[in-house]
Amino acid sequence: MKNAQKYSRGYYMPPKRCMKWVEKDYIDHAPAWCSVDLRDGNQALIIPMSLDEKLEFFKKLVDIGFKEIEIGFPAASETEYEFCRTLIEKNMIPDDVTIQVLTQSREHIIKKTFEAIDGAKNAVVHLYNSTSVAQREQVFRKSKEEIIDIAVMGAKLCNEYKKNAKGNIVFEYSPESFTGTEPEFAAEICNAVIDIWQPTPDNKVIINLPVTVEMSLPHVYAQQVEYMCEVLHNRENLIISLHPHNDRGTGIADTELGLLAGADRVEGTCFGNGERTGNVDIVTLAMNMYTHGVEPNLDFTDLPELVEVYERLTRMEVNARSPYSGQLVFAAFSGSHQDAIAKGMHYREENDPERWNVPYIPIDPHDVGREYEGDVIRINSQSGKGGIGYLMEQNFGIVMPAKMREHFGYTVKSVSDKAHKELKPAEVYDIFEKTYVNKKTKLEVVEAHYKQGEHITSEVTVKINGEKRVLRGEGNGRLDSVSNAVKDGLGLEYTISTYAEHAIEQTSKAKAASYVGITAADGKAAWGVGINTDIVVASVKALISAINNSGLI
Repeated sequence: MKNAQKYSRGYYMPPKRCMKWVEKDYIDHAPAWCSVDLRDGNQALIIPMSLDEKLEFFKKLVDIGFKEIEIGFPAASETEYEFCRTLIEKNMIPDDVTIQVLTQSREHIIKKTFEAIDGAKNAVVHLYNSTSVAQREQVFRKSKEEIIDIAVMGAKLCNEYKKNAKGNIVFEYSPESFTGTEPEFAAEICNAVIDIWQPTPDNKVIINLPVTVEMSLPHVYAQQVEYMCEVLHNRENLIISLHPHNDRGTGIADTELGLLAGADRVEGTCFGNGERTGNVDIVTLAMNMYTHGVEPNLDFTDLPELVEVYERLTRMEVNARSPYSGQLVFAAFSGSHQDAIAKGMHYREENDPERWNVPYIPIDPHDVGREYEGDVIRINSQSGKGGIGYLMEQNFGIVMPAKMREHFGYTVKSVSDKAHKELKPAEVYDIFEKTYVNKKTKLEVVEAHYKQGEHITSEVTVKINGEKRVLRGEGNGRLDSVSNAVKDGLGLEYTISTYAEHAIEQTSKAKAASYVGITAADGKAAWGVGINTDIVVASVKALISAINNSGLI
């Protein structure tokens, strides 16, 4: 990079340090939310939404819980105007929802805007003009006084048109390109508008401080916001609003620090769609608050469904790593991560089910409509025994002994590594079944009979390499007697090193799983699993499976 010197810092610090926001630890209540998906988001789409698509998106925003929705710039095109009129004339706006419309500070545009909202029960008329040094010097070529005159003229016209308007109309003013404006001048022009609109407790005014283009570190924006909160006239009757874009990738941080600095309201889009790098992502902001125990007053309990609607209507994609909503944000492939998550899940179930504090997973996936199965533990060549074991337990009710989990973990990783792909839960179970369950490759038990005495005596009919033989043995239990019959009858040397059993609760039929680990004379271990409705049959099948896996035959 050779040309850094051509970039100057185009932002302006307030005339004094404004650092009260630093003393706050977290955002303790949700702001008022205003979705601009249908205006700022829509204008940034390669193919803007059709009328029907906008109507569907509007309904979805209402269902989520947005009480303020910017629906467009009705004077900009007939499509925008028609959308506004359709919502009003078809009575599609709930009584507790306010629509917002954007207008430049130009008389014919303001007139058309008021015509568009005629009949709306609740509406915000959002007036703006650009105030930055770059815009003043390069685009408008006007002095500060002339820029103020533009805003004042628009504010006065809004007052005039409001006199004959029906419904509850709230005014909003934005010094567009606020972050490139001297804070003293931004305050001067906002105060000029405030003095004309004369807000009251029952008729507040929204002053919006947009990060039209990100120019600074987030803490600079926080100081700019705090400064404006301190010097604006009639502050108690103002609603300070934020509208950050994401040019530097810090739109979320700008907004969070701006809220700490005293802002009351946020304008943004559900997944950050918007001009250039986008608007601030309201889903992420709201969920960040949720993870601090603060109710965001928006319903994201079915994020997958919201993602589907958004992607279909906008033809945009939610990134797989997008916080909370991306396909992979809860996924753990790393073995150490999976092991910690599995242990954390068990700890929570056993000790504190009402509290979420699971390692590596900052939010319960169930809270946003995601599942542990397939969303949290994902299996590939990087996975470990803990995660693979947890997946088998959660999906299939298979609880392997610890040492067997390790053996199975290496087996699964090897398959994934050779195939160079992620394995789905069904594929992992298929490997488990083919490797361990009810194996009868060389040795098979055809039938077994037991007699109870001082010890258990068994008579076992087996097939070994297709040849039938009857074996007899004695032991402390049925499995021990069968094992002794096999060892004595076939001349095998091994010991049963591990035995475990449990019911499989995930199946509709009552089944039991038995796990047997054997160790040969040379120290090599082998594992087998038996699954059957009879636990004795299951345990014998597990033993035979282990012997078939051992290489002893």
